[in-house]
Amino acid sequence: MAAPAFLNNNQALKNFVHWLLVPKNEARPRWWVRNILNRFYHKRGKGAQVRGNTRMDVFPFNSFEMGDGAIIESFATINNGVGSVYIGARSLVGIGNVIIGPVHIANDVIFAQNIVASGLNHNYDDVTKPIHAQGTSTAQITVEEGCWIGANAVLTAGITIGRNSVIAAGAVVTKSIPPYSIAVGNPARVIKQFNFATKNWEKVSVN
Repeated sequence: MAAPAFLNNNQALKNFVHWLLVPKNEARPRWWVRNILNRFYHKRGKGAQVRGNTRMDVFPFNSFEMGDGAIIESFATINNGVGSVYIGARSLVGIGNVIIGPVHIANDVIFAQNIVASGLNHNYDDVTKPIHAQGTSTAQITVEEGCWIGANAVLTAGITIGRNSVIAAGAVVTKSIPPYSIAVGNPARVIKQFNFATKNWEKVSVN
């Protein structure tokens, strides 16, 4: 029987292994996980860098990977506890970003400062219970090649931002954005798209 299946069938052992990796009531892995174990599980491409003062809440039970030349700037938080995190080649995760998986950032993407991209949601089905007691759900965020995400933007679970698109500063993206688009506002809406037939940026009418 494979190890994950064996653990799932043995709740006491599963709880013990979880305790070894994560202190009780914490979302951050233990020191030995961050500094020793993760070195054997996660991949960083050639020239990939994680700046100082970055909070790496990265666990071995989900993947974390950086492509060649990818950079995570200082004071960012990366968490793969509930879903994998991938940062593509030459992509930049800016100062103060919070990235909670599952998140897939393709190549040549720019995340400016203080962006939140969270593939995690707290469930809220029963109004008689506190939200923290109702579990969580996840849906992957995908940012395709060549995008630029402006400062203080929020990317919510399950959305896709099409390639070479721009998300304006402060936008809250609750629905997927098509490729070659500019989106602004809360909730974010597309205001321009590139027309390859005319080779021009064209305004999108907003109803």
